[in-house]
Order: sequence, then structure tokens, then C-alpha cells
Amino acid sequence: MRLDDERESSNYEIRSGGGRGFGLPMGIPLGRGGLGCGSLLLIGIISLIFGINPLSLIGVAQDGAPVVQQGEPGAAPGEKTAIQSTSLKILGSTERVWGDLFARQGGEYTPTTLVFYPGRTQSGCGAAQSSAGPFYCPTDKRVYLDTSFFEELATRFGAPGDFAQAYVIAHEVGHHVQDLEGTLDKVHGAQERMSEAQANALQVKVELQADCYAGVWAANDKNLLEPGDAEEGLRGAAAVGDDTLQKASQGSVVPESFTHGSAAERQKWLQVGLSTGDPARCDTFGGR
Repeated sequence: MRLDDERESSNYEIRSGGGRGFGLPMGIPLGRGGLGCGSLLLIGIISLIFGINPLSLIGVAQDGAPVVQQGEPGAAPGEKTAIQSTSLKILGSTERVWGDLFARQGGEYTPTTLVFYPGRTQSGCGAAQSSAGPFYCPTDKRVYLDTSFFEELATRFGAPGDFAQAYVIAHEVGHHVQDLEGTLDKVHGAQERMSEAQANALQVKVELQADCYAGVWAANDKNLLEPGDAEEGLRGAAAVGDDTLQKASQGSVVPESFTHGSAAERQKWLQVGLSTGDPARCDTFGGR
């Protein structure tokens, strides 16, 4: 990606003191609480080992929660790692693009805040651990990211590259866009009246729309993409497909337990966004 001239977003926090995450997360932000991009162990570990649906794991780990030291937004450049700086350039690009897209419709885009944390921290949606993957919390309007996720995405799931990383961030920003549009509130209200399987199916549509919005962002930043970038993003989308994760962890696929969509679905909707650049074409709720 061409990021050399991109300005870093100032909407971020750097947190420390949480320690490395390990084992099974005590609380997985999901549904109204938070919306993860990969949630690598969500499908592969929780659903497999315990035979339960991730939606039933909504909750917060209170006992033994780590004390988190929160850095000031806009900390000195020397306090950021290279991958954090790159992430903030990507975030800055999403702010420009979505600001323009909202303005065209007579609206105003309010940016999200990107929270960097090592291992575990507390969010407005409860406890956060890196083992659950990046996620967006509608309660505090923040995206939570342990950048070690990118290494796992590259080495464990075969999706390296800067645009694969950008896709992850843009997907979570897509959830923020859904939040601003009122979509997340509507979905949560509907899920409360549904069976677990129905709620899962609706959650998939939410995630696929965020994938499409990630493509819309990239398509509207004309100077961003280089040859091969789109392919990197599509590989990233496939790597975090529910069927991909289930095959890797249990050797079989259980579609009714999907919460993010299959690899093919995630690639399809990312491609819709990339090819059209039009948020209106991201109507995953009208059919999959």
C-alpha cells in the first residue's frame, strides 16, 4: 500500500500493563457488546471444546481483572511501534474516506478511537483478550487491537501483507460505521427476540457488511492500492472465515454455528466493496 504520505490519525490510545493473554478468554465481546474481526479462538476453541454457541459467552471477567495503564491519546511518536504507526495511517485514511462519504449524504462522520493493548485490557464491553482477535465496542465507540494478531494472521493463517492488516482495521471501522448508522442497535434488538441459530445468522450479515465496508474504504482511497493488495485482502478475508477456522481446529464445518461468515462469503462481500466503492451496494441483509 502507498502509505508514505498518509497522516497518522490522532484518535488512539496506547495501553500497557495487561500482560500477555493466554488460555480461554473469560469474556468474549460479541453481539451488542462488541464485534470481532477474526475472533480466532472464538470458533476454533470455544465452540469446538465446549460445544456451545459463542453468543452464550457474552459476559465480563471481573475477578482478577488486570490494572491497565492508559496512555494519553496522541502520545509522542517515539512511544509508538512501527506497526502502530502503520495502523494509524490506515485509520487516518478511513477517517478521510468515511468523512467524505458521510458528507455526500449530508451527514457527519465521527471517528472511532483505536486502542492498542498488549494481551488483555478492559473495554466498555467488558474484558478484552488478544486471543479473541480485534473487535469494535459500540459502548465506548472504540476499536481494540493487539497488533500481535497480525503476526498470527500471517504465520498461522497464511495471510501476510500490509493490506491484509489494513482489511482487519477497516473491517472494525466498518462496524463503527454500522454503529453510526444505527444498524447495530437494530440488530441487537432483533437478536434478543431470536433463537440462538437465528441470532447467529443475523450476526453473519453484520460481519459481511463490515467486510463490504472495508472494500468500500479501499476503493475510495484512489492512491492507496498497489498491485497485489486486493489479493492480500481477499486472502485475509478467507483466513478468518468461519469454515476455515473450524476446519483448522476440528476438521469439520458446522454452518449453523457461523457468526462471521464463510471464507467464500467474506471474500465475496469484500470484493463487492472493492469493485463498487458504494456503501449502498453492501446490503448483506437483503440476501447472502
